[in-house]
Amino acid sequence: MLTIEASGQTCGARVTGVDLSAELSCDLVAEIRKAWLEHHVLAFPDQSLTDDDLERFTVAFGGFGEDQFIAPIPGRKHVIAVQRRADETSPLFAENWHSDWSFQARPPAGTCLYGITIPPHGGDTLFANQHAALDALPAGLRARIEGRMAIHSARKPYALDGAYGEADVARRSMDIRPSPEAHKTQLHPLIQPHPETGRPALFSTYGYIVGIEGMDEAESGPLLLELYRWQGREAFQYRHVWQPHMLVMWDNRSVLHAATGGYDGYDRLLHRTTIAAF
Repeated sequence: MLTIEASGQTCGARVTGVDLSAELSCDLVAEIRKAWLEHHVLAFPDQSLTDDDLERFTVAFGGFGEDQFIAPIPGRKHVIAVQRRADETSPLFAENWHSDWSFQARPPAGTCLYGITIPPHGGDTLFANQHAALDALPAGLRARIEGRMAIHSARKPYALDGAYGEADVARRSMDIRPSPEAHKTQLHPLIQPHPETGRPALFSTYGYIVGIEGMDEAESGPLLLELYRWQGREAFQYRHVWQPHMLVMWDNRSVLHAATGGYDGYDRLLHRTTIAAF
């Protein structure tokens, strides 16, 4: 029997009573989706999953999104490794607030991340509820962004000279592939309704947003920084503590997420897929 225990924070729930290595019925998928839309982040502990299982689960919730700039693991098209060696000294991957691949024309609806090698401490993932962030947004700040289109791009992290560019990749265990393609841009509203629930939320943030349509940089830069500081406030956060053999799925349309460190000297490995937009 499916049991859903809310985190008691602004989002997040723990789901038990289901074996994700088995084929899921349509009714069970619908029940999980309902919980996902309500809680935005679901954690499934004690799951013994192969990459086949992870891919099957992803397909059940909408199929595969396009993963750019990170190569899949050998023998797979849709599974990437989020990993860090015990002796790795490169800057922490994905430590700034973001929504996965928001620079795409159709960003993924969700992300699935399965813990394989989990350090004994550290490595929590932070999530920030962007419905709550919008609901509490000061009226003056909301008026400045209402109806505005953000210019999204991957150039800050994934351009050849970006944070994960050519000078960085040799130091990493992750198979990141920087590219000139990262300079492409895509427009998305700063405030947009959730495509399934209709509830409005702030969408994405400074790491993948390089400007605001119709604003010069002198105006848009400070505005985006002000918005960034608001979006990740502790009042909107859920801190997820990982366990080995735990699957987490989150809704990129509802939450931002950010990695944390604190596990120097330990290996860390998780396998990831993205759920396509629909």
